[in-house]
Amino acid sequence: MINGKRVAVVMPAYNAEKTLEVTVGELPELVDIRILVDDNSSDHTVDLARRLGLHVFQHDRNYGYGRNQMTCYREALAEGADVVIMLHPDYQYTPLLITAMASMVAYDVYDVVLGSRIIGGRALLGGMPIYKYISNRLLTAFENLFLRVKLSEYHTGYRAFSSKVLTTLPLLENSDDFVFDNQMLAQCVHFGFRIGEVSCPTKYFEEASSINFRRSVKYGLEVLATTMQFAFQQIGLIHLPRFSEKGRKLEAVDEAYYARRAEQARSVSRISG
Repeated sequence: MINGKRVAVVMPAYNAEKTLEVTVGELPELVDIRILVDDNSSDHTVDLARRLGLHVFQHDRNYGYGRNQMTCYREALAEGADVVIMLHPDYQYTPLLITAMASMVAYDVYDVVLGSRIIGGRALLGGMPIYKYISNRLLTAFENLFLRVKLSEYHTGYRAFSSKVLTTLPLLENSDDFVFDNQMLAQCVHFGFRIGEVSCPTKYFEEASSINFRRSVKYGLEVLATTMQFAFQQIGLIHLPRFSEKGRKLEAVDEAYYARRAEQARSVSRISG
């Protein structure tokens, strides 16, 4: 706990067997809830996660990164988390920043905290491909212009949220794919949540997950579309459920795509613990 707040770390996983143990090994002791959601991996991610004592939830097929996060947040809230940190289990982001990020939320400094690869200027030294770095900078500049905020990047996979953020945002209106991250930040800005950043060194290596060039292009186009949808929403040209208080929220739906397996996984986890 931090400041009396229960802290959860959620890890959206897909074929993370090679890097999961080292990631979990660096989680700080203050973490109260440790959840891994597996998006139907073909390796032994689930077996390893259970051996490591994580709360494990497994999708019945591969639904995508966005849907994986929805499951992560739903289960963290169900366990009573007040602060939820999303950490990729591929060891690209250091778990050692969890204490700092969680503290900023637990002490009500920010509602959302991002681990930025850009602050500190070491992204390229950490191995970020040059085309990803350039596209990151261009997309971020475009988004800052239309969202009227000033973040160093919108594309990090290392994020901390208050439970209020996760219960307020209509997350079920977002994509099941990678653009979920971007849509979620646009929602945070729309609903007036405070967003902070910390400098986060990152590592690019063979076992770390990364989308290929084709999917990167698709993601970039979807980011541009999300940004313009936000802008049009703000001036009243369109009205999207994604930016509506009446949009579908996590707590409003019982998702059958993982519920049965999740209950079995939860029972196994508690028995083994």
